[in-house]
Amino acid sequence: MAESNPGQSSQQGFVVVHPRAAGIDVGNEAHWAAVPPDSCPEGGSTVRKFGTFTANLTALAEWLIQCRVTTVALESTGVYWIPLFEVLESRGLKVCLVDTRRLSSVPGRKSDQLDCQWLQQLHTFGLLSAAFRPDCQSVVLRSYLRQRAMLVEYASHHIQHMHKALVQMNLKLGNVLSDITGQTGLAILQAIVAGERDCQKLAALRDPRCKRDQPTIALSLQGHWREDHLFELKQALELYETYKQKIQHCDQEIERCLGQLPEAGGPDRPPLKPKKAKTNPNAPRFDARQQLYRACGVDLTAIDGIDANTALKVISEIGPDINRWPTARHFCSWLCLCPGTKTSGGKRISSRTRGSGNRAAVALRVAAQSLQRSPSAMGAFYRRMKAKLGAPQAITAAAHRMARVIYAMLRYGTAYADAGEQAYEQQFKQRRIDGLIRQARKLGLALIQVPNPTPT
Repeated sequence: MAESNPGQSSQQGFVVVHPRAAGIDVGNEAHWAAVPPDSCPEGGSTVRKFGTFTANLTALAEWLIQCRVTTVALESTGVYWIPLFEVLESRGLKVCLVDTRRLSSVPGRKSDQLDCQWLQQLHTFGLLSAAFRPDCQSVVLRSYLRQRAMLVEYASHHIQHMHKALVQMNLKLGNVLSDITGQTGLAILQAIVAGERDCQKLAALRDPRCKRDQPTIALSLQGHWREDHLFELKQALELYETYKQKIQHCDQEIERCLGQLPEAGGPDRPPLKPKKAKTNPNAPRFDARQQLYRACGVDLTAIDGIDANTALKVISEIGPDINRWPTARHFCSWLCLCPGTKTSGGKRISSRTRGSGNRAAVALRVAAQSLQRSPSAMGAFYRRMKAKLGAPQAITAAAHRMARVIYAMLRYGTAYADAGEQAYEQQFKQRRIDGLIRQARKLGLALIQVPNPTPT
């Protein structure tokens, strides 16, 4: 049988795009692989089953190379695909990572053997779109950031456990301190665990910057000291401090990984102006803003609502290279921040935004919520959309605008300059006037601007 060429029509009426394509159904205990017909040496079977040990993955890659396979379609099943993806990529094969949700609605019989054949057939005709995966350095940075986020989440659970133990002993420390893991709170908790019970001595550990006075803190520390609750408090405090140490180690790895990213921008790049950052207890303990500016060539924290921590989360998910998306529309669609286009019969049924767990989109949505009192153009836009559509849709709209600004900055290397709230309001007012003029012109009327309109 002659080998098919790209662009050649098959008997089913489809055009062969990848003649040397393979499909792999990924599993925990076994991987099923299918190759094109008559491509196996010595006329072997076109479907084979391989184990999941490293030796089996190497044998699978070698078998695909012997079958002259150039591209492989791979299901993104859990985390089982990651070792196989790395082995195939290291062997020079082009891997197309496919979202399993696009294949779950296929009717017919369901088996691993049929799944890999179906993947191979779809990939041969170019009917599968590859999922986004950043470059290797960005993948490493993303792993560190996700690990750090998990540690922060676990540490927060133990803060709740400390609150619970204090409340059960009727110690109202959380009522007088905004954060019991601050300087004053940690000093008092460590003294309690060490055996101190005198409320006056405990209140004397107050930090001078604390807004509450010493008598108020001493009054909140009057309670009973049951051994079981003290034991819970001690273990929660120890676990919290352990997680804080692990977060510091993670920050060191993140800083080292950022330093290994290639420097963006040329020698003409202007120096980064210092900026007073807001205190965030969960922010990395290094100058992430300077590191991101070196890797991206632009200062993403210049966008209102985006701090260094948010910019770090976004860059770790998408990478410094934004050219993977042809336009800003493609980028915002990947983030699932665009309005839906569900239409039928020429009528729009729904414009609801697609749901997604995209971590970069989540970071932008959280950043958009901080624009409520921002005296900037982005803040004015958020408040106008909130009055018009409500808070949930306004958050999505503001996050969508932030994503477009980030795309323009990374794609063209342009700096962001905030026009201000007044400039935005004036521009919005002019757009409304222009719209009214166009409507009046369609009706054969003319608008006359009154210099000082009298309120009615």
